[in-house]
Amino acid sequence: MPDTDVLIVGAGPTGLMLAGELALAGIDVAIVERRVSQDLAGARAGGLHSRTLEILDQRGLVDRYLAAGQTAQVAGFAGLMLDIGDAPTRHNYGLALWQSHIERLLVDWVETLAVPILRGREVTDFTQDGDGVDVALGDGQPLRSRYLVGCDGGRSRVRKAAGIPFPGTDPTTSNLIAEVEMREEPPVWGIHRDARGIHSLSRTEDGRRIRVLVTEPHVGAAGDPTLRDLSEALVAVYGTDYGVHSPASITRFTDATRQAARYREGRVLLAGDAAHVHPPDGGQGLQTGVQDAVNLGWKLAQVIRGTSPDSLLDTYQAERHPVAARVLRITLAAVALRGADSRTTALRDTIAELLAADEPRRRMAAMMSGLDIRYDLGTGHPLLGRRMPDLDLATDDGPRRVFALLHQARPVLLNLAEPGRFDITPWADRVRRIEARYDGAWQLPVLGAVTAPDAVLIRPDGYVAWVADRSPDGLSGDSLTDALSTWFGPPGTA
Repeated sequence: MPDTDVLIVGAGPTGLMLAGELALAGIDVAIVERRVSQDLAGARAGGLHSRTLEILDQRGLVDRYLAAGQTAQVAGFAGLMLDIGDAPTRHNYGLALWQSHIERLLVDWVETLAVPILRGREVTDFTQDGDGVDVALGDGQPLRSRYLVGCDGGRSRVRKAAGIPFPGTDPTTSNLIAEVEMREEPPVWGIHRDARGIHSLSRTEDGRRIRVLVTEPHVGAAGDPTLRDLSEALVAVYGTDYGVHSPASITRFTDATRQAARYREGRVLLAGDAAHVHPPDGGQGLQTGVQDAVNLGWKLAQVIRGTSPDSLLDTYQAERHPVAARVLRITLAAVALRGADSRTTALRDTIAELLAADEPRRRMAAMMSGLDIRYDLGTGHPLLGRRMPDLDLATDDGPRRVFALLHQARPVLLNLAEPGRFDITPWADRVRRIEARYDGAWQLPVLGAVTAPDAVLIRPDGYVAWVADRSPDGLSGDSLTDALSTWFGPPGTA
């Protein structure tokens, strides 16, 4: 017997989100985390984009995040801010909130779901067979799980041990991020560009330390960065290190861009930075990982329960690999625009002019905030494969929001036509049917107004798997049967 259904390696945002998704589905899940506590070295990610906030809203978590952070227009490309205030979403903004707070709130959630976190431990090796994965921990404790998911970052041991290639581009620039004290106050604050790259100096929220971003003179330094490395980088850019001392944290990142050739090797899967790494430009790393988790969780749960075939897991890579590939492409473009030479400045100014127009701004803002993601689920209504809008519905039980229907991560057939039109009795144990009314306009990011459907089948991740169109040649009941079988298993006898 396995010790657990799923063992997740890494208690960062991706691993925590995945654990919560699996626990909601009734799957036995545990996390192995090398940190002895949830404390982070450095600030890491600094906020959440609109689509990530929607996902948290789908699980009933968003209010605790909004209470902890500060809403702001945070979507941007290459330093050019993009206002999404006119986007058709309840969360037409981002949230400024450091990763340490994001993780702590996720830990609070998974603890209420009774997910154990094995702290201060590392996975050193594993072997898999047709029934599960035998995992060796550094303390000698063996574990067996039915599936192993690597959410253990860009240097993922799980990915390496699984033999999954990690192709991409080598770094051309290297940056340090630090929180330090300085004996001399810098004469100039804010962002500074030069031939080396981009740099900035700012005070932390409590005013006690200075947050530093500085491009290093050379690429390829080995090991963890030191105070001496930071001093030398400051001197190279500013001519002085301002008497830097007492670092609270110093971390290094580069513009290396890599993506796993495959997200699955048998019973081993990858998510988050273990599957894709890229520069932090645009702040999309954490968002992409959390959305990986929400895409994978319900699929893995259905396979484990036996309601769906193993082939459902193939749709995880089919849907998420292209999303991450686009993120990598966008961040490479942003890095190319960091420079201060006249040609790069001219190009950046030209792009700024283009993005000042509403149509390009809306398109790029939707891309950067994750609101325009569409999974390739075939042709048909524009809703197909896209995020379901959070409509205010009228039901016999009173007003309901669409996202509130997804709090338990169960699929929903939302019928907006005559009551009882769609019979899903053979899937009633898996899919919730909601009879509702909605008379407002249907608006999608980038696309604008779309035709109101008669019904939609909403997956647990909030994406639309099937649409009944109100046009005369609208989709048939047979196509609903196909969609239900494809995504939620063959009909039962309920």
